[in-house]
Amino acid sequence: MGKIFIVDVTNRDGVQTAKLGLSKLAKTMINMYLCQMGVYQSEFGFPTTRHESNYLRANLKLQDMGVLDSIRLGGWLRATSDDVNRAFELVPNLKDMNLSISTSSQMIRGKFRGITSEQAVQDTAMAALDTAHKRGARSVGINAEDASRTDLEFLIRFGKAAKENGADRFRYCDTLGYDTPFSIYETCKTLAQEVEMPIELHCHNDLGMAVANSVAGAVGVLDGGQDAYINTTVNGVGERAGNADLLAVVLALKKSKGVSPKYKFGMPIHLNAAWKICNYASYAFKVPIPINQPGVGANAFAHASGIHADGVLKDPHNYELYDFKELGRGDPEMVETGREICSGEYSGISGFRHIMGKLEVDLSSRSDAEDILELVRYANVEAQKPLVEEELLFIARYPEIARDLLTLMPLA
Repeated sequence: MGKIFIVDVTNRDGVQTAKLGLSKLAKTMINMYLCQMGVYQSEFGFPTTRHESNYLRANLKLQDMGVLDSIRLGGWLRATSDDVNRAFELVPNLKDMNLSISTSSQMIRGKFRGITSEQAVQDTAMAALDTAHKRGARSVGINAEDASRTDLEFLIRFGKAAKENGADRFRYCDTLGYDTPFSIYETCKTLAQEVEMPIELHCHNDLGMAVANSVAGAVGVLDGGQDAYINTTVNGVGERAGNADLLAVVLALKKSKGVSPKYKFGMPIHLNAAWKICNYASYAFKVPIPINQPGVGANAFAHASGIHADGVLKDPHNYELYDFKELGRGDPEMVETGREICSGEYSGISGFRHIMGKLEVDLSSRSDAEDILELVRYANVEAQKPLVEEELLFIARYPEIARDLLTLMPLA
């Protein structure tokens, strides 16, 4: 039987959410945390977007250095040869990518305004796929945007063409959250059987079913004999009502009835990294974690009613499906209530040395301290809020990478 892999799209779908965004340093930290958690691939950005170039190249450099050692970094592109060529011009070391094109009659008619056809869509995507291979791509996925509203016969035909032309995966996009767990199971099982290649699931939460659809779709793919790749975002952040939440998907696959004994991950997922990445993403995006968020919400392990409190005190398994320690929760967290020295864009050397000394970073050389401080100032200009400890440590450990991340090159 096939296996399940996680492809997190926080740094692509998450950051393109209206009214939200991340600095390039924050996007890099998300990649670091995803790597620690055991995620297979991060869709880490847009290789054709000029302001992403330094960030993308810097993260690929971190991969070459062995820092991002176990995670793939994939770019998202429109499925056109022009976009593929531009991506390799701006990010020459790009290895992995997904090429996306709309496939539904609604989008062909309403977005392309009828200037193309199903065959033209397929021909355009296959030409882009061929270009990607000629430019040296290691892996290429083909995305069917709005797949849940696309004629199934065309999806099968499109998927088969992608396989014949050397695509590694076929991404089924429930772009509007239109599917149900029942419909996506049947469709994705059929796709897996007919196309005979690994299937990615990309589900949105417009009807509140993104996690359920992701799990059901993956089960359908596995029952159809192929590997399943589930797209997630940290805390479910994403366009409109969001995407499938990373932690909720992992918990559902590991803990839900009838799933975990039969359907397995293709690589280890470290649940104990969940608390850290979810809280970091909340801080970086400036979006609070809902009180009832699975696993990491403030009430996820809170009990007040007499029957529940009595039961959980006798045996936590009475009212808790999994232990909070599995998620990296439970360690004490210190909150400063007195004097606090913070990093900022106007920080001075004395205060900065004090901060880094508490993190046990040796900045005895004034020259080194001033160099790192200057990078931290620029990072604060981008973030517009104090940097967290791990961001400060990252800059101190990888100052040249940090310099690349903080360098933007607007057109003259």
